[in-house]
Amino acid sequence: MDDHSPRDDADTAASPERVYETPPTERPITEAEAARAAKLAANEHIKIASGYLRGTLADGLLQHATGAISEDDGQLVKFHGMYLQDDRDIRAERTKKKLDKAYSFMIRLRIAGGVVTPKQWLILDDIATTYANGTLRATTRQTFQYHGVIKSNLKRTMAAIDAALLDTIAACGDVNRNVMAATNPAQTGAHKAAYQLAKDISDSLLPKTNAWREIWLDGERVVGGEDASEVEPIYGKTYLPRKFKTVVAVPPSNEVDIFAHDLGFIAILDKKNTLTGWNVTVGGGMGMTHGETDTYPRTADVMCFVKPEDALKAAEAVMTVQRDWGNRKNRKNARLKYTIERYGLAAFRAEVEKRVGKKLADPKPFTFTGNGDRYGWVEGEDGRHHLTLYVPSGRIKDIEAGPQFLSGLRRIAEVHEGDFRLTGNQNVIIANVPAARKAEIDALVDEYGLTKDAGALRRNSLACVALPTCGLALAESERYLPDLVAELEESLASHGLQDEDITIRSTGCPNGCARPFISEIGLVGRGPERYHLYLGAAFDGSRLSKLYREDVTAGEIRSTLDPLFADYAKGRNPGEHFGDYLIRAGHVARTINGPDFHLRTGALKPAA
Repeated sequence: MDDHSPRDDADTAASPERVYETPPTERPITEAEAARAAKLAANEHIKIASGYLRGTLADGLLQHATGAISEDDGQLVKFHGMYLQDDRDIRAERTKKKLDKAYSFMIRLRIAGGVVTPKQWLILDDIATTYANGTLRATTRQTFQYHGVIKSNLKRTMAAIDAALLDTIAACGDVNRNVMAATNPAQTGAHKAAYQLAKDISDSLLPKTNAWREIWLDGERVVGGEDASEVEPIYGKTYLPRKFKTVVAVPPSNEVDIFAHDLGFIAILDKKNTLTGWNVTVGGGMGMTHGETDTYPRTADVMCFVKPEDALKAAEAVMTVQRDWGNRKNRKNARLKYTIERYGLAAFRAEVEKRVGKKLADPKPFTFTGNGDRYGWVEGEDGRHHLTLYVPSGRIKDIEAGPQFLSGLRRIAEVHEGDFRLTGNQNVIIANVPAARKAEIDALVDEYGLTKDAGALRRNSLACVALPTCGLALAESERYLPDLVAELEESLASHGLQDEDITIRSTGCPNGCARPFISEIGLVGRGPERYHLYLGAAFDGSRLSKLYREDVTAGEIRSTLDPLFADYAKGRNPGEHFGDYLIRAGHVARTINGPDFHLRTGALKPAA
């Protein structure tokens, strides 16, 4: 970690165009020279030289000898909402035949609050079957992503997305990414306020460069890059030190996992369910690196309370302090969570207040009861009805001898008059259905075998994509978790726990895209069929888990958890959740927060 004070950082970061100290020199030096002199991370040089995220992407799309793009452009294209990937299932075979990797792109949309119209759904469905791998995937970031889009189809795909009045700008990269919002339609007024705030933040903190439209939609001026008049008023040439994630929650539901994100807003309602303002949370984040204890997940701190009219100012202030104070030398320690740890919450809050222009109030009381979705039909305060469907790992496809998600939701979109909402738990809500149309929707749900509910463990499960496409994956996740859940459901049933809500999440690597470190049972890939097993998180997502056992093989997970299930069945108190019980019973230590994550690990006593 860097050894300097907030004052030093603020002084050297007065301009967003240069967020590092320029060393003395006899002549003016370029941004790139200054970045190298300051020993900044390589990505900082790439951003500076990119011409506001243009790079050589336009030229790279014309290179037909390979399905890939240059290494530097592979970093820049993330800001445009894409990752270059390849099919790892056939990588070895293609290498043996001296063939290029089977390259394709993952494309992620920016959909603030996860709300789309039926017309947009039909366009997105058509894109999936025309240009991608025939599936839509609802992500843990409350948006859609496509897999398997080849380079020659990128511009066609982006044009189709644009035709749906959607885009992929800032869905990835060192910027404020897709903003999530509460999806509880029963709390109609609060949900509208949460959605509007999410949309306002998304629009306000969006990069202003025209590069996306130029490159993908053949807008004006690609060749030649930036001109003197183009600026990024908030981001500057170097954008943020790392990714930045924002969410908006409405208690008592924490389905957006607010404590796992850089910035959050918690709705504070009066006795009439009228919004009075927002508690602001800062410094959450999931990613870490195996074996490097100076990297860790962290739950966010509840920093302050803001009135509705100050929420947008607060969001920009938090992000710009991170822009100026964040670590640009070491990307592994560049997220806001490390900035908070390095400077302290009090100093960070003082700087935010300075940029907002006023003192901010202390947080107000609130209560979360869980972070799952409400399945089945729910009636809102306005008399509209909303049906939440369980979608395994968010993969919208037709399953052989199972639910026909792609076909069924397409058919529903053809007749639905309301909207669709994605949840942070990878599920789909058919929202704003008039009472008179419920029977029609139900008939289609039944016809296509769509799931209105699932078993207690399954409905509280999340998985990242992992293999075969994610280049970071060390182990299976999406393709493995359903089989594991089936095994664990048998174990739970043998102890009379089949109806107990327990959260379980799996990721193929420690980047934590499915937020496993705030799951009561967390599995994090270490290698083929090997996982670290984490236990003891809070059911509502407010407390981190603890490493219980290293390198558990897939075949050992059930036998490792079964005695803990047995002990839980015998010793739990009424209403006590699994993660809380494991700590109280002495099986695993409580994690206080990020820096404590790697301490006192392992099983504290043998399971019975």
